[in-house]
Amino acid sequence: MEKELWGLLEPSTLERIVVVSPHFDDAAMGTGHVLITYPASTVITVLAGRPPNYPSEVTEWDALGGFVTGDDVVGARQDEDRAAMAVLGAEPVWLDFSDHQYLDPPDRPTPTDVAPALRAAIAAVGPSAVFLPMGLANPDHVLTHDAGLIVREALAEDDGGGPAWFGYEDAGYKHLPGLLAWRVSKLFRAGLWPTPSMVPVQLDMERRRAAIMKYASQIAPLEQDHLLSERLAANVPEQYWRFSPPPAGWEGLTSAE
Repeated sequence: MEKELWGLLEPSTLERIVVVSPHFDDAAMGTGHVLITYPASTVITVLAGRPPNYPSEVTEWDALGGFVTGDDVVGARQDEDRAAMAVLGAEPVWLDFSDHQYLDPPDRPTPTDVAPALRAAIAAVGPSAVFLPMGLANPDHVLTHDAGLIVREALAEDDGGGPAWFGYEDAGYKHLPGLLAWRVSKLFRAGLWPTPSMVPVQLDMERRRAAIMKYASQIAPLEQDHLLSERLAANVPEQYWRFSPPPAGWEGLTSAE
């Protein structure tokens, strides 16, 4: 029986990794062990750009992080990201799209807006594997996931295969009732079967926590809204889902009752 059917990966699959992160802290929280285990991986943060204008009143999330009107919030968080990536041994790349909290709904980027820039950033690395967020609850996470799937299809058409693609569970959001199951079901019904994969990692909880703590302005809001301390104390595991079509002959299960 093929070992890949049981989640085993060829070592070459993980030779050059890209992690796509909606915000500055998401990769560290969702794939920290991957980044520690595979040094020199690249983290592409999608919502890493300054807004055209910051709101006249600081947002609730930013206020909890200690910011006041007039602060360059994104600049501060870029500095935090550099420090966190140094702890993890990863290379940060920032796209110039703005967090949804700074934009009115009509002004927010769409997946088709993001996909060309994301495709170029991924192609520049030439990865063997790409890790996307599963895209749960937060509109920026959904945007990043959807843009990533567009890029996946485009790269597959370009070179007849492209890198291996995985979904990582969005830290915090994955605990909300039904959301992870909804995403898995949606991908399954679309013919892109998400399957837990055996990604070998080193469990360095202290180093992962040290990286997360570098996002100093995010800690207070994460404590209030996402139970950060409780999740860290519980050593909640990371999980990585392989995105690939069903094995030959299994396609009928997609529409089975």
